[in-house]
Amino acid sequence: MTTTSWRHLPAPAREIAVAATDAVAAAQARDPQAYDDAADRLTGADRSGLVLGTVVRLLLEQTHPDGLDGDDVRQVLENCVRGAAGWRTDVDPHVVLVLLAGALGVYDPDDDPTPPDPAALARHAPLLLADLLAATDRPLADWLTAAFAEIRRTELND
Repeated sequence: MTTTSWRHLPAPAREIAVAATDAVAAAQARDPQAYDDAADRLTGADRSGLVLGTVVRLLLEQTHPDGLDGDDVRQVLENCVRGAAGWRTDVDPHVVLVLLAGALGVYDPDDDPTPPDPAALARHAPLLLADLLAATDRPLADWLTAAFAEIRRTELND
């Protein structure tokens, strides 16, 4: 259950924050039922991909301050997939790679013969977040707060 209050956020953002927090906690606990429930809520939340992608990018920037090369991306991908495969038989390495490439701004769905649907992305993002969070000492709530602030800044300046 979520312990951070997101009352200050608009309802759609609050829905994403709560569902993402619950899904990442379930991934960290390797709780399939709780994960499925939270991931289903994320799948139905409008703009969850934008928020989760921003959090992934922020975490990648923090954990790889000198930038990422192909070996770094491969290592992140392998760590996530291996870590999740023990309790999520449906983990798809291609979807995780798309999440990574999308967060880094180098994914073009038009160049992908089998682009994952938004539901698959929303169901895999918490797995990637849980894996990336293991390399940092800040809780997901801090990263979500930073992502919402960045998205808000971007939208105000556009």
